[in-house]
Amino acid sequence: MTTPPSVLAALAEQSIELPSWAFGNAGTRFKVFGQPGVARDPWEKLADAAQVQRFTGLAPRVSLHIPWDRVDDYDALTSYARDLGITIGAVNANLFQDDDYRLGSLTHPDRAVRKKAIAHHAECVDIMRATGSTDLKLWLPDGTNYAGQDDIRARQDRLAESLHEVYALLDPDHRLLLEYKFFEPSFYTMDIPDWGTSLLHCLALGDRAQVVLDTGHHAPGTNIEFIVVQLLRAGRLGAFDFNSRNYADDDLIVGAADPFQLFRIMNEIVGNDALAPASGVNFMLDQCHNIEPKIPGQIRSVLNVQEATAKALLVDRDALRAAQQAGDVLGANAVLMDAYHTDVRPLLAEFRETRGLPADPYAAFAASGYAERIAAERVGGVQASWGA
Repeated sequence: MTTPPSVLAALAEQSIELPSWAFGNAGTRFKVFGQPGVARDPWEKLADAAQVQRFTGLAPRVSLHIPWDRVDDYDALTSYARDLGITIGAVNANLFQDDDYRLGSLTHPDRAVRKKAIAHHAECVDIMRATGSTDLKLWLPDGTNYAGQDDIRARQDRLAESLHEVYALLDPDHRLLLEYKFFEPSFYTMDIPDWGTSLLHCLALGDRAQVVLDTGHHAPGTNIEFIVVQLLRAGRLGAFDFNSRNYADDDLIVGAADPFQLFRIMNEIVGNDALAPASGVNFMLDQCHNIEPKIPGQIRSVLNVQEATAKALLVDRDALRAAQQAGDVLGANAVLMDAYHTDVRPLLAEFRETRGLPADPYAAFAASGYAERIAAERVGGVQASWGA
């Protein structure tokens, strides 16, 4: 099969942001398993992230999480990233690990606590200026566990007021990316539980407030690709966070539980011209590796996204539209399934080699000796984990 040049051009433009926290130790509510060679500070996280970019060519940016990635000299950190061949991406605020936020942060009944949460975002904006980041990412863990615990309407009003104060902190070239989550850590109400709530707040803020969609943050059975289309229609899909879920926010490697869902999502991304950087959608991994090794886990994830994207790019759009307009239900579905069942691995291996990358990035990293070297060198100190 001859690959259309448009497919190769689209693949060449694709990029996926990595989360710094994927390179620290993580786990479940029950246990965090340590691994030899895990990064001990933001500098080592960047060094590990650079390996993913080195072997895949897909991951040129790394998200920071504050305070986990707080350093004394952000100019030096930014320069170090540049020397590694990567850049700093979004800056993520943390509102879920301070004792003052037990009953909420931006929605807390106490104005003093809300002001503290807003001040944290001001610090994040300063870090954006120092690193060249343009995206402030806000996942709100606020909510309630019991009916009557707090006034639902009042919490929304407080949230709207707090978000306006955060939005006012931004520079003209900055965006506020507002994430939602169906449940957890609160189990009765989350203050931003779904894309509709996030979108309503973004619409009230302004054009530079956009929604973050995370594949693990929905109720079971949710049609995520439908949400993708709706947000693209509104021009408000600011970021898409990849992981994979079987039950809830499982943080599994992208496509691990439902690779067909990943394809369906990428089909809508491609079909709506949202893949290229010019679309403004920041594609990113958001997962914490528990039992799998950190760097290979990120390599596998970005490759899975690339594979699903390649299949989506091979969908015969003309044949699909013709079948749809003719009311040919099975024919239209067959067009999609033909692309999904295409083995794109040889195509991608050849594509990588033409760009000076290894045909098999996973195997190339395993053979590089990097994992063994950092395990031998990173002895002592405290490995990065939750809260570091």
